[in-house]
Amino acid sequence: MSRRTLTLLLASLLALALTGAAVGTPVPYVALGPGPTYNTLGDVEGTPVIAITGTEVFPTDGHLDLTTVGVDPSLTLLEALRGWFDRDLAVVPRDVVYPPDKTDEQVNEENAASMVASQSSAVTAAARQLGFDTFRVTVREVAAGSPSDGRLEVGDVLLTVDSAPVADEAGLRAAITAAGVGAALEVGYQRGGTRGVATVTTRSSGGDEPRPVIGITPAEAPADLPFEVDITLEEVGGPSAGLMFALGILDKLGKASLTGGKYVAGTGEITSDGTVGPIGGITQKLIAARGKGADVFLVPQDNCAEASVRPPSGLLLLRVASLSDALTGLEAVRRGTAPELCSAP
Repeated sequence: MSRRTLTLLLASLLALALTGAAVGTPVPYVALGPGPTYNTLGDVEGTPVIAITGTEVFPTDGHLDLTTVGVDPSLTLLEALRGWFDRDLAVVPRDVVYPPDKTDEQVNEENAASMVASQSSAVTAAARQLGFDTFRVTVREVAAGSPSDGRLEVGDVLLTVDSAPVADEAGLRAAITAAGVGAALEVGYQRGGTRGVATVTTRSSGGDEPRPVIGITPAEAPADLPFEVDITLEEVGGPSAGLMFALGILDKLGKASLTGGKYVAGTGEITSDGTVGPIGGITQKLIAARGKGADVFLVPQDNCAEASVRPPSGLLLLRVASLSDALTGLEAVRRGTAPELCSAP
C-alpha cells in the first residue's frame, strides 16, 4: 500500500469517526410529539379525573379527551435531524420550552401552577354557564422564586393591574398577556384590612405553551356553588386542558349527554368567563387524539389555521372561541347538522 493510499484511508476513517461523534453529540433542541390523552369523563388508575360531590351527578357516555404534548428534552444531532423530517414531531430550540433564566424545576412548577389555575377557571366557567354568580380574584399559590415571590401572598385579593380594576380572573390574565414578557406591572391588592401595591415584572412561562406570567395561581371561586369539584390528574402541566375540564363538569351535571356517545377530544385554555384561547402543539395533539380513536376535535379559533394545514384523516375539526361555541358545536354533531368547522388556510 502506497503512502498516499494509506493517508487517504486514514483520513477517511478519521472523517467517519468525527461524523459519528458529531451525530451523537447533544444539541440545544427539544422534540415535541403527541402525548397521552385523558378522558375527563373517566378514571385514571381508578380515580375519577373529575369528581363532583354535593349534588346529583348523571351517567355519561362517549369521550371528552384532553390532549397533551410530549417533550423529549435531550436530543442528539442525529435525533434532531430525524425529527425535522418526522410529521408527528416538532423540533424547536430548547430555550422555547426551558428559558435560560429558569431552571427546569421552575418551568415544571409554573406549568403545574398553570394546570391548577386552568382547573379553577374551568370550574368557574362551568358555574357561569349554569347561571351561578362569582366573586373576587384571590391568590391561591405563589411559586417560589417567581416574580411575585415576596411581593404577593396567598390569600391576597387582587384589585387592580396598572390601576385598571381586576373584575375577574379572565381580566387578570388578559392584562398580564397584553403587557408581554419583561413588563413591570403595578398590582394592587388587599391583604386582610390593608391595601397595597406590588411591582411585579412578568417573565415567560416556558413549556410548550410559553406566555407571560407573574408566578401566581389565581382563584375565582363561585359564590353560591352548592357542590364541590375535585379534579385529579398528575404529571400534566400547562393551561390547555381548561376547555375539556369545563365540558366534563357540565356533562356530569347535565341529564343529557354532551357527546351523544361519540369520541370527542380537544384542547384550549379557558378563562373564567368562558373564553377559549389558543395553545401550543396543536398538530401533535390532533395526531394523539386521532391515534386514540377520536372522531371530533375541538380547536381554539386562533389555532384553526395551523390545525387545518394537514389534519389527520377522518377527524372533524370544530372551531370554538368560547365554551358556548363548544356546546353549540357538540349539539350540532349530536343532531347530525353542520357545526362550525375550521377552514383550510
